[in-house]
Amino acid sequence: MHPAITYIQAHRHAFVEELKAFLRIPSVSTKSEHRGDIQQAAQWVADAMRAIGLEHVQVVPTAGHPVVYADWLHAPGQPTALIYGHYDVQPPEPLDLWISGPFDPTVRNGELYARGAVDDKGQVFMHLKALEAHLKTQGALPINVRLLIEGEEEIGSPNLDGWILRNRDRLKADMVVISDTAMLAKGVPGITHGLRGLIYFQLDVEGTRSDLHSGSFGGAVVNPAFALAQVLAQLKDRNGRIGIPGFYDDVRKLPAGERRALAGLPFSEKKLQREIGAPALVGEKGFSTLERLWTRPTLEINGLYSGFIGKGAKTVLPGRAMAKVSMRLVPNQNPARIARLFTQHVKRICPRTVRMKVTEISGRGTPWLAPTDHPAMQAMARAIQQGFGKKPVFTRTGGTIPAVATFTRLLKAPSLLMGIGLPDENAHAPNEKLDLDNLHHGMLSAVHLWNELAEMRLK
Repeated sequence: MHPAITYIQAHRHAFVEELKAFLRIPSVSTKSEHRGDIQQAAQWVADAMRAIGLEHVQVVPTAGHPVVYADWLHAPGQPTALIYGHYDVQPPEPLDLWISGPFDPTVRNGELYARGAVDDKGQVFMHLKALEAHLKTQGALPINVRLLIEGEEEIGSPNLDGWILRNRDRLKADMVVISDTAMLAKGVPGITHGLRGLIYFQLDVEGTRSDLHSGSFGGAVVNPAFALAQVLAQLKDRNGRIGIPGFYDDVRKLPAGERRALAGLPFSEKKLQREIGAPALVGEKGFSTLERLWTRPTLEINGLYSGFIGKGAKTVLPGRAMAKVSMRLVPNQNPARIARLFTQHVKRICPRTVRMKVTEISGRGTPWLAPTDHPAMQAMARAIQQGFGKKPVFTRTGGTIPAVATFTRLLKAPSLLMGIGLPDENAHAPNEKLDLDNLHHGMLSAVHLWNELAEMRLK
């Protein structure tokens, strides 16, 4: 047995306690009151990198939250992998739905509950421990590695592209390894080769200078909550098709072979429905649930606010209404073009009796799709099979990792997405968790990955 594998197995329980310390830091990137926590989390990552023997460790400021960089470049003639992840997390609200505190890591039934457990602190930690296993037992790594761990992924990575562009030579790599995705199901390890893109907007509708008495003014002035509801209702029809002119013009048709492959995956719609507690699964007519989740674009309302929302009654006619709307995009949709079409459309259909402000918030994410027959992709498949004891399946995911398209564009390096999450682990929701068996087998897979990539260069 490889010494690094023995090391991982011997430290399995100790690693969980280490990860808990990382998870206790409330590094919520979208809230300014957590700026100090963001700095603490970045420093935690840097300290962990130094402790395992990585070099040139730096916490590098950006216009927003810092990135953490490190490398180990002592394997001449071998490939270089850039490991990317993020230490920032989503807000934990609503707090009353958490069984245990979001920043009080707790193990229940073999699962570690905390905000960031699976997205993405646990998966970053997985790679740090795999590197540690090699360095502590062998004194070296089979390949060269660079690490880039950022603190703004959950807000769209607004400063990452610029930093990568300025440091392109420093980040040169033959492949990028990312663990920020999910497996299809427990016991079904997978490799993600496709991501949807993302754009996000806030719509602010104003009717009057302030809220008014609904008895005194109702019927005489427009209600901005109704006006906004009318706009939102026109964005999607009863068949789930988005009503923005030109929205589907560039959508890439799903090849028949991939459609058959998706239909053959071990996926249960009834199980998904039961796990999320939905009365029914619905979506764009003419497509299966997996096709809707992975290969079709969407438009969703992420938040609504207007008027009085407290307990009891208040007869108020709101002066303002707000909605947050996001769109997931697929190959070959261009985020800039879709953003323009969306803005033009909502302004066109908004009633003239109110004023609407359309604001794009968060960074844009470009959709991404990679070939599954690339030698590095096949090396990762072999590593996962050794780590989990099962051959992985190739999947897409409905989520967005903005950095993937950036690495493809700026570094010209293929991305390898090796996620260990599960669909029911509540990323972005209360009671986020990480399956500790998957964490362990993910570490084993990462150990094998560096060996497989080293062998790949020799073939």
